[in-house]
Amino acid sequence: MKADILLEKIAAPGSDELLSMLYGPESRERSRARIAHLVRATVAAFPETASYLRIFSAPGRTELGGNHTDHNRGKVLAASIHLDAVACVCPRNDLTVRFRSTGYEDVVVDLSDLGVREDEKGKTEALVRGIAAELSARGTKVRGFTANAASTVLSGSGLSSSASIEVLLGAIFDGLYGAGKRSAVELAQIGQKAENVYFGKPCGLMDQVACASGGAVAIDFADAARPEVRRVGFDLAAAGFALCVVDTGGSHEDLTSDYAAIPAEMKSAAEALGKGFLREIDRKTFLAKIADVRAAAGDRAVLRALHFYDENERVDAMAASLERADAAKAAGNDEARNEAVRCFLRTAAESGSSSWRLLQNVFTTEHPAEQGVSLALAMTDLFLKNECGGAGICRVHGGGFAGTIQAYVPIGRVEGYAAWMEPVFGKNAVTPLMIRPVGATELLF
Repeated sequence: MKADILLEKIAAPGSDELLSMLYGPESRERSRARIAHLVRATVAAFPETASYLRIFSAPGRTELGGNHTDHNRGKVLAASIHLDAVACVCPRNDLTVRFRSTGYEDVVVDLSDLGVREDEKGKTEALVRGIAAELSARGTKVRGFTANAASTVLSGSGLSSSASIEVLLGAIFDGLYGAGKRSAVELAQIGQKAENVYFGKPCGLMDQVACASGGAVAIDFADAARPEVRRVGFDLAAAGFALCVVDTGGSHEDLTSDYAAIPAEMKSAAEALGKGFLREIDRKTFLAKIADVRAAAGDRAVLRALHFYDENERVDAMAASLERADAAKAAGNDEARNEAVRCFLRTAAESGSSSWRLLQNVFTTEHPAEQGVSLALAMTDLFLKNECGGAGICRVHGGGFAGTIQAYVPIGRVEGYAAWMEPVFGKNAVTPLMIRPVGATELLF
């Protein structure tokens, strides 16, 4: 629709429900102003968009359980969050994509060439080209567009800002030229392939599925081509806990080899027993053959494989706890709900301990003096013990090595927690998260 009409709709009370659902009632007006500002900035920068604009959004994600399991066809529990990337978009009549994102240089891609380009590895251009190529291969006749985007997903924070952009681009192409018919899993697979092949970074599929799907989801990657995605309830606030992430300020630059080593070592452990993925080997068989795996793949590969097996079981347990909590809440049984939440938190704490001890992704051995994630975990443990009577837990979040930790903090102690962490990690290091029920989508005001 025309930009001026779109602005009227964004400002109207009729948009309150949508904005509250996406960002929470307390952030509704701030989000309204943010999106309206982006519309005005888009028209000012690209006057031709004034006659026709559409708005797309894709959230970041938080990993709740299943740390580094997706790439070996494991299980994951994740959720989309209220922090998102929003883009004002106008289709073009040619094959040029012009993509502007606040804080970055403009990206211009000619879609007449959809081949992999070595000079684009590691760049946003590669993602645009790769997503267009994969959609084209799947039958969508893609064309160009002009987009102006802004993201609140903290870059380098482990909240999957890159996956958010990938599924945002996929949703834009699909919305403009594919009638918006691609499923969340398809958009995720398209983004993953672009990141793996065009961008040149190995990654699993969890980030993209969580960003594309919306809500809290239990994902089983046993069949990589058709992962099973199940929605689960997630309302820990009702039991008195806030979900927070802490940005430790560490950079993800130069960590590709650390990330790549985890799936590589897990797969080497599987290959020692004649399989391609750990999911193809049952735990009993693996335990009986540890000596053989150790000789072929090394001790760290064995430890990381043990984490994989335990973490898969934890995901099932965590999802079951959330489902019990949801059922108890619906039945008005607060005691049963709170016990289910406590069970969830105990298992989440076990996940964090395993990531630290077995998976070993809290710091890079290349820079042992830099251990921001380890420090944040230790400081959070101290706060929860000394200020919260031991209530709450923390764990490494996402890929690890740098970036964020995750903490479940009693709601009444969140401000105190922020005050405890900020002198070390900086102002606004602590961000409370809201689980967003909608994944990558067009915003229809």
